[in-house]
Amino acid sequence: MKTLNSILAIIAATLVIMVGCSGKKVSRIGSDTTTDLSGNWNDTDSRLTVEEMLNDCLTKPWYQTTLNAKNGENPVIVVGQIRNLSTEHINTGTFINDIQRILINSGKVEFVANAEERKQFRAEVEDQKSNSTDETAKERGQETGADIMLTGSINSIIDQSDGEQVKFYQIDLELTDLQTHKKLWIGNKKIKKYVEKSALKL
Repeated sequence: MKTLNSILAIIAATLVIMVGCSGKKVSRIGSDTTTDLSGNWNDTDSRLTVEEMLNDCLTKPWYQTTLNAKNGENPVIVVGQIRNLSTEHINTGTFINDIQRILINSGKVEFVANAEERKQFRAEVEDQKSNSTDETAKERGQETGADIMLTGSINSIIDQSDGEQVKFYQIDLELTDLQTHKKLWIGNKKIKKYVEKSALKL
């Protein structure tokens, strides 16, 4: 019995040590707080890049020219491909959502669903033809066509020596007229980060 009690005591002590070692302290912070733990592309880079580039975009001559051509109606934009050509895994979906949020909230443009989303919506319209009442079923061929397509890319270059890194990101965005294929606006944003040795995994 004494031996059994000793074994149980050792197991209990071991569990306490394991729990103590594996425990993490988690603190909530504001979603707009600037954080940069690894030096990689993060939500702050996405948000600040989009805000700066699109504020520039809406002040350029293409906007008023397009507005005049549409008799004061807001331009309609569709998002094309935003390519991640960097060395990191970057969720371009989050970046695209930031773009749409800024532009829609500006009240100066409108968005239509992209190609993948349209497939889903068209399937729903087809389903309604068979399963919804005539009064509520949506009609085919009533979509709003986009005037302009937004495309872009995210590139990166890493310079590393002796455990230190300089990370350079270049973000390019373009607006193209879908009727004429003319480039209406080209935006560019550069970000450079120095990552100290202590932040790198060697």
